[in-house]
Amino acid sequence: MASTPRPSGDPDAHEWVSFEDPDEERTWLLDVTFLASNWRCLYGCGCQGVLSERAPERAEGCCSYGAHFSGPEDIARVEAAAAELDETEWQFAARGRAQGVVARRGAHGTTRLVDGSCIFLNRPGFPAGPGCALHQAALKRRRSPMRLKPDVCWQLPLRREDLETTGGHITSVVAGWDRRHWGEAGQDFAWWCTDAPEAFSGARPVYLEMREELTELVGAAVYRRLVAHLASRPKGAALAHPTVRRATRARER
Repeated sequence: MASTPRPSGDPDAHEWVSFEDPDEERTWLLDVTFLASNWRCLYGCGCQGVLSERAPERAEGCCSYGAHFSGPEDIARVEAAAAELDETEWQFAARGRAQGVVARRGAHGTTRLVDGSCIFLNRPGFPAGPGCALHQAALKRRRSPMRLKPDVCWQLPLRREDLETTGGHITSVVAGWDRRHWGEAGQDFAWWCTDAPEAFSGARPVYLEMREELTELVGAAVYRRLVAHLASRPKGAALAHPTVRRATRARER
């Protein structure tokens, strides 16, 4: 295990920890700054969306552009989940059954868009309430939303990137999504959830709140090592997230 010292001076700096995988030729590089933060999703309680202007009244969250599938298994799982939903749970059930829920674009496709956002997004005024129909259906059935939603949706705002060397060793980086991960397009968002100080107001740190998601991403053994490492540190030892640091400096001016 290796851990970087707490950096200073760089307003965008993050602290990282690395673990060697016990079963594979893989090194895990984990963003301690984000995972130890108290980030929480603000959907339904202040989310401004990801359009070119703030649009909380649309209740779209990060669903405005549809979800990019990770591969055929991801598509098959979502299509099977969609087949379970009826018109009382999913506003666009009839259209989904008639046209399909996948737009065949790019390497693996995306969810189809309806009126400018994901086909699974129930809009304000729908009797079941606004929000992801797959997420709502999972909770209703007492199932994990991970088993119904596209991979990118249940992972957000976690991001895993696998980097393979010429020798075949893999470094897997797990961190929080940020504007830069979308390239130039990310600068067009009027607001992004990890940019909002209000989002860093959860009751528990991300590594505990998103236990199920992290375990799925890194495996149970690595997750246990992460928890042990973070739990052994003095309270407040992790470098605060850049968003929190910027907000603190702004208040102190």
